[in-house]
Parts: sequence; structure tokens; C-alpha cells
Amino acid sequence: MRAGLLTRRQLDGPTWRRLFRDVHVHAAIEVTHELRAGAACLLLPDALVTGRSAAVLWGVPLAQTWDDVELTLAPPAHPCRLPGARVRRARIPTEHHWRRSGIPVTTPEATAMRLAGCLPGDDAVIAVDQMVASGIVDLRPLRALARTELGPGSARARHVCALADGLAGSPQETRLRLLIIRSGLPTPVAQHRVMSRGREIARVDFGWPGRKVAVEYDGLWHAEPGQFAKDRGRLNRLREAGWTVVFVTAADMHRPAELIARIAAALGA
Repeated sequence: MRAGLLTRRQLDGPTWRRLFRDVHVHAAIEVTHELRAGAACLLLPDALVTGRSAAVLWGVPLAQTWDDVELTLAPPAHPCRLPGARVRRARIPTEHHWRRSGIPVTTPEATAMRLAGCLPGDDAVIAVDQMVASGIVDLRPLRALARTELGPGSARARHVCALADGLAGSPQETRLRLLIIRSGLPTPVAQHRVMSRGREIARVDFGWPGRKVAVEYDGLWHAEPGQFAKDRGRLNRLREAGWTVVFVTAADMHRPAELIARIAAALGA
């Protein structure tokens, strides 16, 4: 506008979309959380993208498009109000600074630590599991880093990293694993490979090999075309090998006592 290339009326029209104060994007461009993170950094060039927003930049979709972008400013800068963003103040060591697609962001390890220390309940374990499962961070060095962390959230981050295993194929699988662990039942083997006559016949979400019991989370992907026949063939192979399979749905997760009772009955516990 100062250069005379656009008028206020043009900027407020349908051709442009407002992302933040004084930051607009052409309407033909798809708005993503990553795009909004970059836009926010135009207004706060000294900030780092952190938390769930940083996870998005690393390819792990832990924030929706219009969720607040999380930014962190180093002291002595004061957090400022920026509608559409959550700006915090914290000192992040320079070895945990990175740039991703030209945007200043925390490293994968520092991002995972932030998620482990700030997200509520099982959401923190789910986030760390997804970060590890994506392949951008390894669980062992992450746990080692957690042991050296100090300050707010560090104790919680250590606990969360100890609970994470990085094997879950979905958030609900992590929730199911944590529910089983807390129930007092024997700890299952996650992503267990079931062998029969020297070959792998299936990989189950959770298995108790000594008792030939498996638990499978039945997500929406099982409704995909052709998946039903594959599932039935796989189930038949498991049954022929002497395995009992307990299927779990989203509705079952809302009745945890009944679900645990079903699993316990299959285990003979």
C-alpha cells in the first residue's frame, strides 16, 4: 500500500486473505498452519516456532490450520499480543535452533521435549510417539536429553518420554496402550510379528505371544475398499495359528472398564 501497488479496498477484497495484522496472502494460495507460521515470523523475526507448530514444520500434523501459531522469544524480549498466535518467552539453547523451509524453528529433539513438557495428559505421549514414528527423532537420544533437562516441565517430560515407545500407528493406538498398561494387565508387545511355520502371517497392534492373544485397534482405514477381505484373510490365518484376537473400536475406548474386562477374559487373567 505504501508503494502504491494496492489500495486498502483491493486488500480487503476477495483477492487477498488476511493471515495476521498487515500480513495477507493471495486467495489462490492454500492456507496451511505452516504458511501461517511463516507469516507470523514476518511480524516477529526474532522468534522461534515451537511446540505443536514446530511439529507441523517437521511434517507431523499436530496442529490444525487455524490453531494459534506457537512462537517463543528469548529474554529479555517481552511477549507481545498477536491475535492468531501464542507468544511465550523462554531461553532456548542455540544448538536447538534450526531453519525449516526458511522458517526459524526448534530442532526435532527440542520440539519433542516441548511437547512432552507442556501438553496435557496422554496427549503428550501421543505427540512424542508421533514424532518418533515419523522418523525425525529417535527415542533413545530423546530420553537421554530428557534426563539432562531442567526447569519447568522437565520432570513431566522425562515421565512422558519413558512412557512413549514410538511404535503406534495412530493416536488411538497410543491411548489404548496406555490404558492397558494402567489396567494392571501384563504389558503387551507392541507391533508384534506373529510367526507360523517359519513365516510371518500378521503384525498385530498388541500381542501376548505366550498366551497367543492379540488386540487390534479397528480404525476407519479398515473401511477402505478391499480392506475387509484382507482383514478376514488375516484373521483366519491368526485363528488357524491358535491366536485369539480382541478388536477395539473408538466406542470401546469410552467404556474402558468393559474393554479391559474383555481383554482380561481373553488372557485368562
